[in-house]
Amino acid sequence: MIDSSLTNIQQVSAHYIGNPANSESLRLSEAPMEVNDEKVHQLLRTYFLSNFTTPEYYTFTFSNEDFTLNPIYKFAMDIFQEPESFHENSVNLAKHLYGATQHPNIKAGELYIAYFDSIEVQNMSVEAIGIFKSENKENYLKLSPQFSMSADEGINIKKLDKGCLILNAEKEEGYKVLIVDNINKSDAQFWKHDFLNVKPRSDAFHHTNNFMKLTKQYVEDQLAEEFSVSKADKIDLLNRSMDFFRSKEEFSKAEFEVDVLGNADVIESFRNYGNNFMTTNNLDPMDNFEISVQAVKRQARVFKSILKLDKNFHIYIHGSRELIEKGFDEVTGKHFYKLYFDSES
Repeated sequence: MIDSSLTNIQQVSAHYIGNPANSESLRLSEAPMEVNDEKVHQLLRTYFLSNFTTPEYYTFTFSNEDFTLNPIYKFAMDIFQEPESFHENSVNLAKHLYGATQHPNIKAGELYIAYFDSIEVQNMSVEAIGIFKSENKENYLKLSPQFSMSADEGINIKKLDKGCLILNAEKEEGYKVLIVDNINKSDAQFWKHDFLNVKPRSDAFHHTNNFMKLTKQYVEDQLAEEFSVSKADKIDLLNRSMDFFRSKEEFSKAEFEVDVLGNADVIESFRNYGNNFMTTNNLDPMDNFEISVQAVKRQARVFKSILKLDKNFHIYIHGSRELIEKGFDEVTGKHFYKLYFDSES
């Protein structure tokens, strides 16, 4: 897990990033900001770090896979090696972001670069560099002691638009990088790919997350194309998949196929779909890996177990599939489900 409760902001610089596609300018500061007020320091720390709650790590890459050529990797390395170069490299980062801002839909905003002295990650304390962009402002009202009302706009410290935390760990593999991107999908690739140029690390979180995504997509998009299955059958398969990941510490694809899929034809179909999924998403083989509890919790939010019948009924399916029967009533001309149970509450 990530613990930033004891960290301090050693330095922070701010710049304004316009959109050159909209003839907006780049405005650079001449020196780091002075943050002497403890309350402001605490608010900045909350704004910068409170959104980094999940250990979903990325690493720097480049077009030829040589991450050492990635400009942000080089700027970060310079700062870690020579902290006195912090502001100079914050300017380099601002210029790089401005150059990457090519789509007219990308909003202008303030860029903050921060240097943190201690971030606790997996029982290890490391320095970190934060890159944060504020694109949206909110209106607020303020009542003075004289009971006069004024209006202004500012940043909601609980809503970070775009963020990146570069941990001074595993430099030889392209650093460990965390990302926040809460802006709409129209510029979803901009922050992660055009500016940062990062790729998911080959670790437990991404393996678990990707395999559960694969399973969900297969059940929703492919299973009914090849086999005669009901909506209840799909939900049952998703439930068994979730139970498998929740009950295991180590993942075995062979064990998953037997325990969850069972049928030989379904297993073959799943393998074919999985091969295409991994090729399309440029993923490493996922035959055996440690299961990430955090990734399972994330996917649990989208593994739906609700059977919706017209606009009249929602049936939540959590138990045995054998206790549900589907049929068709020829008199009414309607489908029906029959549920078996011992008691109601």
